[in-house]
Amino acid sequence: MASFLNKFQDAVRTFARSPRFTKDPRKLQFEVDINRLFMYTSYNNLGKNVDEADAEQIIDMASKASFADQQKQVQENIHNQIKILCTAMDAILLDVNEPQESQSKATPSRSGLSFAIGRNGPTNNHPDVPKTRPLKRTELSQRLKDSIGYTLDVKQSQIPHSEAGQGLFLNGEATAGSVIAIYPGVIYTPAYYRYIPGYPRVDARNTYLITRYDGTVINAQPWGYGGETRELWDGSKMLDAKLNTDETEKGSDRFWKMLSKPLESSRVGNGEVLERRNPLALAHFANHPAKDTVPNVMICPYDFPLTEKDMRAYIPNLSFGNAEEVNMRRFGSFWFRWGSRNSESNGPVLKTLILVATTALCDEEVLLNYRLSNSKRRPSWYTPIDEEEDRRRWS
Repeated sequence: MASFLNKFQDAVRTFARSPRFTKDPRKLQFEVDINRLFMYTSYNNLGKNVDEADAEQIIDMASKASFADQQKQVQENIHNQIKILCTAMDAILLDVNEPQESQSKATPSRSGLSFAIGRNGPTNNHPDVPKTRPLKRTELSQRLKDSIGYTLDVKQSQIPHSEAGQGLFLNGEATAGSVIAIYPGVIYTPAYYRYIPGYPRVDARNTYLITRYDGTVINAQPWGYGGETRELWDGSKMLDAKLNTDETEKGSDRFWKMLSKPLESSRVGNGEVLERRNPLALAHFANHPAKDTVPNVMICPYDFPLTEKDMRAYIPNLSFGNAEEVNMRRFGSFWFRWGSRNSESNGPVLKTLILVATTALCDEEVLLNYRLSNSKRRPSWYTPIDEEEDRRRWS
């Protein structure tokens, strides 16, 4: 298996120099990442009987298929894995013999993010919520491992740095190309950046923010560790304060707070019920590798189709703003409104992020290349994995 994966890595380096790829550095890195994801997830689809001939065929397809076709195939590969996960969760949690209860009875408490964005509370007319078995999150996690072969734990990181804190660990075994974790939280498209708590210094006291290539920002801080039930979640629960390493408000923070503040709005979610016990909704706890260590997962953008109603409860994200997003385009470092509103040709989606294994994993810490921008001062714990990739990503 290791030799197959080495072939993929060599192929990616070769493809990155191919003249058929774009010359725009940022878009080039995105295309290279999709090319890599195409190979890993296609490899995973073949199952345990994969051989060297299969690996060679995947590399050949990756060298010939268009970027659009590869991107489409990656989405399909990831969606198939998410569907398997959701089916396994349903088998564990749903009790078809129990009567259903109304979402309106499951009104969440108003706190944290709800105050920051002015949440007024859920609407009244909610669909029924399937009755679930009263399993604790730890028990659900173990049953999921029994079903798909692995689950996730959050515990003290093994990275030898004082700021490492907690890390994400795979409990069990997963093959290369597997969906390892989902990045949870509130999704902000560029049109709604000014509603992110703490704007414009959104990352000053929040290390649980991540950005997709299309500019979509996901704030995992409200999700925290998740919960102990399937519930109507409005994005209002905040991460445990003890996880924030710096709770003191510095002078510069006070300055920015006086200069600007987030716009207030109540446009979070659409009254969705989410399964907050989801054992894989913990991607925000993955750490960057220590020096001389390589990452074992990579980020994959995944557009979850909201038409998949039966799977919705297991996607740990809420979209901020209207379902019909304002069309925004990026020019250099700025985003501008452009033309009319978007209309999804294949229906509305949630623009989420997934962590995909880049090698076979077994009872080990999950490590993700953070790819921090080289235009700002990097923290002492950050050792670049590939400076060229970092530059292209943030060019």
